[in-house]
Amino acid sequence: MAGYNLEAIEAAPLKDDVDIVIPTIRSLDFLEQWRPFLQHYHLIIVQDGDPSIKIKVPGGYDYELYNRNDINRILGPRANCISYKDGGCRCFGFMVSKKKYIYTIDDDCFVAKDPSGKEINVIAQHIKNLETPSTPHYFNTLYDPFRDGTDFVRGYPFSLREGVQTAISHGLWLNIPDYDAPTQLVKPRERNTRYVDAVMTIPKGVLYPMCGMNLAFNRELVGPAMYFGLMGEGQPISRYDDMWAGWAAKVVCDHLGFGVKTGLPYLWHSKASNPFVNLKKEHKGLHWQEDMVPFFQNLRLSKESDTAAKCYMELSKMTKEKLTKVDPYFEKLADAMVTWIEAWEELNPPVKSEASEEVNPQVKKRQSDGKDVKAN
Repeated sequence: MAGYNLEAIEAAPLKDDVDIVIPTIRSLDFLEQWRPFLQHYHLIIVQDGDPSIKIKVPGGYDYELYNRNDINRILGPRANCISYKDGGCRCFGFMVSKKKYIYTIDDDCFVAKDPSGKEINVIAQHIKNLETPSTPHYFNTLYDPFRDGTDFVRGYPFSLREGVQTAISHGLWLNIPDYDAPTQLVKPRERNTRYVDAVMTIPKGVLYPMCGMNLAFNRELVGPAMYFGLMGEGQPISRYDDMWAGWAAKVVCDHLGFGVKTGLPYLWHSKASNPFVNLKKEHKGLHWQEDMVPFFQNLRLSKESDTAAKCYMELSKMTKEKLTKVDPYFEKLADAMVTWIEAWEELNPPVKSEASEEVNPQVKKRQSDGKDVKAN
């Protein structure tokens, strides 16, 4: 697409603009295979579970490692908003990062190959997705018009072809698909072997199940909304940390005028988790999602919520008001959402500038019209 040098984006590692966030309970031997693609980036490793266990990181990587003692020391009483014994602990890495972009990956994921046999550079593809616009207001039947070899099709309004800033790039997985426990039990041997060479914008008003194992986002645009909830030990639910973050962040993106892409890049998900253990963790979420999804589909954010942090604070009030009737847990979650924003702003004080005021002109236009936005 004219105006976007995709070769330059792929060639430039943007190593000073990207942090890699990895939650883990084990030594990170898997990074050896990722060395050609990740070694030049700074890693933020969030150690879950017992902080006395020593995590080994392959030599040659530049990294920070935080365990639960570090989280308690840095956040003090606000540390209770960070999940324990759950992959949602990764959002602490989002909070302490100072980079523009975050890429987060799980420690059972490896480099995949495309159909030609070429190893996939996930960072390069995610950066392409994030550095080129999204098209959430009108679906392009050739998918992402900003990829090489494609464009907007006939009938696509010229007034919408500029697109909007992309805030989230959601990648996929070969081999072990991201299934819930009931589907795992029904299809224990199923593997994803389909490589679909496509990137598409998720339309405005449409929710999706966001998986955190191959995910990149623009921290400056939506960082405060990427809270992976209060899950794991001491909570009645787990394995919905990324789902909660995905639903919330998508509603915030729709309201602020940002886009979300899904599709490429793929990685290789190597290990299927135990479906019986997963069922214990998920069983409440499997019921609650029938209330959570409509909640996000139907909520309205006010015109005063013109930043991700303000949106999330308003969302916390709505969560307490609407979802506590589903289960008292949601009152605790709503309080944790407030604590999360307080901790985020303590470590990342808001800076008002001309650039920040110009980042979401669509919201400013809607405000001038005096209209709210409905996320469906």
